[in-house]
Amino acid sequence: MRRLLRTRKVGHAGTLDPMATGVLVLGVGRSTRLLTYVVGADKTYLATIRLGQDTVTDDAEGDVTTSAGAAGVEDAAVLSAVVPLTGEILQVPSAVSAIKVDGKRSYARVRAGEEVALASRPVTVSELVVLDRRTAVSDDGTAVLDVDVRVTCSSGTYIRAIARDLGAALGTGGHLTALRRTRVGGFDVDGAADLDTLAAAGEGDGIVLLPPAAAAAAVMTVREVDAAETASLGYGQRIAPSGTEAPVAAVDPDGVLVAVLADETRDGVVRARPVIVLAPR
Repeated sequence: MRRLLRTRKVGHAGTLDPMATGVLVLGVGRSTRLLTYVVGADKTYLATIRLGQDTVTDDAEGDVTTSAGAAGVEDAAVLSAVVPLTGEILQVPSAVSAIKVDGKRSYARVRAGEEVALASRPVTVSELVVLDRRTAVSDDGTAVLDVDVRVTCSSGTYIRAIARDLGAALGTGGHLTALRRTRVGGFDVDGAADLDTLAAAGEGDGIVLLPPAAAAAAVMTVREVDAAETASLGYGQRIAPSGTEAPVAAVDPDGVLVAVLADETRDGVVRARPVIVLAPR
């Protein structure tokens, strides 16, 4: 993308696992400063969980470690087992992850043959829906059950861990065989473009980027500010509070993103402070 856009200033809001597909949000130029708010947005995935086998990575990229099989697992058992994995839960991340343990990535420790035990962390799985299920036979002849699911979750949730925990709850083992991220905050896969399309656009009339105001509106509340407030924010000054703890996008009368605001209390007075100023004075 740096080559296609002819700029070094390109960042992303979180990569995908090697086997996964779907939405990757990029920021360009000054909009890279907005990526920190996209990283924390909730996400939706479509995934296929294979019940009947565990792998070292909790997905199809890793070697199979157990093959208990999933013959005879009924729909009711699967539906019952997903319930405890939904809502505000404590999740132990996959050991083969980018989480650092004593300064070293967890996946690097696992691949070096070390035993890694990660601490559980709070996440929110607001939706875990079983869409379909199919019986199959794995390469080693194990009778398995492939379960298609849709997951909507908070940032930091590991879908591989959901597959692992579902398999553990059913006594079958489980891992991911497919993963597609369909949404990040207000950015949906239907509005995304693949690399071939972007490359063709780069050779033609150029790649059309989403304006910063529209990008901010996809992940936070928008507040319209007048000319006087716009001028104040341009100088880093505080304005009247927005009335919310969440970050707010301040947009001027021309629809230009001026700043990202956060309410704060100083000397007993609540005001909106510009955390990021994007529009020039």
